[in-house]
Amino acid sequence: MLILGIETATYAAGCAIGGHEGVLAAAHTTKGRRHAESLVPSIEFICAQAQIDLGEISVVAVDLGPGLFTGLRVGIATAKSLAHALAVPMIGVASLDLLAFPVRYTSRLIAAAIDARRGELYFAFYRQVPGGIQRLGEHRLGTPEDLASELVASGEEVLLVGDGAHRYHEVFDGLTKVELADLAVAHPSASSLVQLAHARALREQFQPGDTLQPIYLRKPDAEINWATREQR
Repeated sequence: MLILGIETATYAAGCAIGGHEGVLAAAHTTKGRRHAESLVPSIEFICAQAQIDLGEISVVAVDLGPGLFTGLRVGIATAKSLAHALAVPMIGVASLDLLAFPVRYTSRLIAAAIDARRGELYFAFYRQVPGGIQRLGEHRLGTPEDLASELVASGEEVLLVGDGAHRYHEVFDGLTKVELADLAVAHPSASSLVQLAHARALREQFQPGDTLQPIYLRKPDAEINWATREQR
């Protein structure tokens, strides 16, 4: 079983191919919001690197967000188109789950935070469980100060991961029980997407493409800007 993973929730978009042998090839680009230009060439590149024909893919996995509105639209639309063309099932995974997965071996509480722009973060909390991680509650939207208050209130040792945590690091630097994870794991990973999707594929937890919807948590910036101008 070969899985193609497509991840476009942040400006560091990527894709990966893998299966029971692990991740065979992966590529990530940091071209800001130019996901539409870089995604298809990246998929072609990893297929060539893994010496795999696109027709050999048996599952398409995609990051559902929360994250950048335009990036998510491009990634999910591309994933749906490929799955339809290849007549294969799909699996959707949340971006914050992908952030927490690489640091799953810590015994501390994991807080994953993605930069939501406009002075806000998308965040969620996780704990290590046998075989992976478990999310505690829903994905949320709030200010860095909101997250900092919750970290202090928990009273626990916390590993904080994500580009949102790094952008607002000054809010978290003074918290004695909070450690900021390395920048190397600050963005959702297409490799993690393939690994998580593979586990679900083995359990046949597939999803019809028409049921996969992006996780936005708030209106797109364009709508917010338009509403603001109307109010003025």
